[in-house]
Amino acid sequence: MNEIQLKYGCNPNQKPARVFMKDGSDLPFKVLNGTPGYINLLDAFNSWQLVKEVKEATGHVAAASFKHVSPAGAAIDVPLSDTMKKVYFVDDDIELTPMATAYIRARGADRMSSFGDFVALSDECDAATAKYLKSLVSDGIIAPSYSEEALAILKTKKRGTYCVIQIDPNYEAAPIETKDVFGITFEQGHNTVKTTKELFSNIVTEKKDLSEAALHDMILANIILKYTQSNSVCYVKDGQAIGIGAGQQSRIHCTRLAGEKADKWFLRQSPKVLALPFKEGVGRPDRDNTIDVYLSDDYMDVLADGIWEKFFTYKPDPMTAEERREWLKGLSGVTLGSDAFIPFSDNIERAHRSGVEYVAQTGGSKNDQAVIDACNEFGMVMAFTGVRLFHH
Repeated sequence: MNEIQLKYGCNPNQKPARVFMKDGSDLPFKVLNGTPGYINLLDAFNSWQLVKEVKEATGHVAAASFKHVSPAGAAIDVPLSDTMKKVYFVDDDIELTPMATAYIRARGADRMSSFGDFVALSDECDAATAKYLKSLVSDGIIAPSYSEEALAILKTKKRGTYCVIQIDPNYEAAPIETKDVFGITFEQGHNTVKTTKELFSNIVTEKKDLSEAALHDMILANIILKYTQSNSVCYVKDGQAIGIGAGQQSRIHCTRLAGEKADKWFLRQSPKVLALPFKEGVGRPDRDNTIDVYLSDDYMDVLADGIWEKFFTYKPDPMTAEERREWLKGLSGVTLGSDAFIPFSDNIERAHRSGVEYVAQTGGSKNDQAVIDACNEFGMVMAFTGVRLFHH
């Protein structure tokens, strides 16, 4: 099949719409179930490239959770602790295969943003991953293959309309790509830059110790940024994204946004949040939203009389700003990646508050020394990659 007609483009008024191969070859994917939309396919192809590259670079199976052409989360198959199983609402009947573990982690990075996501898997979708995904709100999935049982499960989602795409894992993009904007055609070389361990060899700080785990986190952050709408900053810990700031005009705003998400990710692990007395029947999306508000300065929006009764069996005490600050002191070992050079030290100061100990960035700013000095002050390890990763 050389082309697929789509219902419409980005918006219902944008017709006609289709995807096709300009060289006349067959499309490198098959739609096994459902009807993909224009944005679905943008998410699918960006996310597939991300997980494929992570698998090639780390040797681990990888998963990504995409929304609006940027990752909400991405991860490799680092085993889940009992605490993280609770944080991610993993039921006892879910088998934690490597593929399921990677996706659970990817989905857990920013659960609010992952609502209605498009899923990408680096390897075959097994039954365990499909079972976990079955109960979540999601728009579709792309993977190189599906087990018979997994495909049967996925075909039951969304009343049988769930989008399931099988990608040819051997497909390579043409070296030159084009894009039309306002009737004008842009042309550029496909971004074939590879993220390898050697990319992080130029360590410019006084502290130079880089563990294998931290190196994997740098690799993961760099690949995530390659497929995130720029400007972008990514916080990674233990083989998963924990906060992504995408599409901001200012780098400090990217750093703050990603840092706030990373903080929320860690706060969800506090005993006070894990002990929240949710009523039976409160679904995962409502729990996620309630926790998000509970951890904000607007906590009374879920704790006010007449409202808390909808979610809890009794009224919990709020988590005060002081309690939040105290818990966040325990966040450490975080890696920050930036898709371009970090221009000012305020980014490093903000990153430090979210437990960042490792930084990977392009380098090349006239203000590099001030940024290096800030990293030295906080005892961070920083590598200059020399590679910019803008994505639009």
